[in-house]
Amino acid sequence: MSSPRSKAKCTNCGKPMVTEYRPFCSKRCADVDLNRWLGGHYAIPAVEPPDEWDMAAAQSETETKH
Repeated sequence: MSSPRSKAKCTNCGKPMVTEYRPFCSKRCADVDLNRWLGGHYAIPAVEPPDEWDMAAAQSETETKH
């Protein structure tokens, strides 16, 4: 009887996962994934509010404190 883990696939290339490099199949796939992280490929895009919004928020906070 095989374990469910034995059918797990590399999250990078889809080959069978190797426990030593889990969840990857090899050091190469692990390094490719690390490079993607370090390069910002997995970053969640954010929209910065316009400067006017920051000033209006700061003014409303100042007005409510007085």
